[in-house]
Amino acid sequence: MSVLVLGGYGAVGTHLMSLLRAAGTPALAAGRNAARADRVLDLSDVGSFEAGLDGITAVVNCAGAEDIRLAESCAGRGIPFLDISATTDYVAALEKIGGPVVLGVGLAPGLTTLLAVDVLSDQPGPVDILIGLGSGEHHGPAATAWTYGLLGQHFPDPDGTVVRNFTRPARFDVPAQSGYKSGRALRADFADQHRLTREFGVPVRAYLRTDSRIGTAGLALLTRAPALRSLIPAHMPGSDRWVLLARATDGSTRWAHGRGQSKATAVVTAATVHAVLNHHPTAPTWIHQILTLADVRDTLHDNGIELGNRL
Repeated sequence: MSVLVLGGYGAVGTHLMSLLRAAGTPALAAGRNAARADRVLDLSDVGSFEAGLDGITAVVNCAGAEDIRLAESCAGRGIPFLDISATTDYVAALEKIGGPVVLGVGLAPGLTTLLAVDVLSDQPGPVDILIGLGSGEHHGPAATAWTYGLLGQHFPDPDGTVVRNFTRPARFDVPAQSGYKSGRALRADFADQHRLTREFGVPVRAYLRTDSRIGTAGLALLTRAPALRSLIPAHMPGSDRWVLLARATDGSTRWAHGRGQSKATAVVTAATVHAVLNHHPTAPTWIHQILTLADVRDTLHDNGIELGNRL
């Protein structure tokens, strides 16, 4: 039994490899760098990827490669393919694959999904999701490119209108212990809001902010002129603190906070890997279909991630 981690020596993959091996789960890091990879693969070459699947029990995509053919290759061999992507169109395509594809694996989607589902178990909705990311953390290039790629783009709102990313601000009160100040966040196209809206039949909306008001304001400004994103400095002011929150209209709230987005993503992903190895899904599956917030509470706490709620 071996788990193949695409991008296994990247920002998220390095942490995931350590977590899996510490839990006694054999894991192989995959990538093009022969000096760092346990299994050398070129993800732009599907033939190379398929040749690397021998003896593999599950594949986790931490490489940022959003190539539907990789998931199809795994599905054709009955190998679960877990993806940490938040990209709506790509995730929607993965949902259509007739095989064991696991979606919403990470922080957002992932832990945000579990927080929202936990709120929805008590309240019928709507639910607003806050993703607060530390602008001072050194993120992997794929994560940075994904965020900036949202600038100027549009997505559908549950009310039928079209939303431009990083507009329509809403205020969120966050727990003081998170290191964040309460304030405004901006609409952003994270994939789980669409899935949960369809599944629960209530509006679920995602919002993004950074721990820097200047950084959040910058996103609101640049989404009107995305061509200016080259002006964004390589290192933004801020910390490595992050906070996630799901809030119902009656004020019921669930939250999580910690330090280090890449490690936290890996912690949730590792928990999902172990759930997949136990549940053996055979069809497209979201994280909340195999895990609950209660299932991961102790694991999160052991890795410095704190949960809280307001009922």
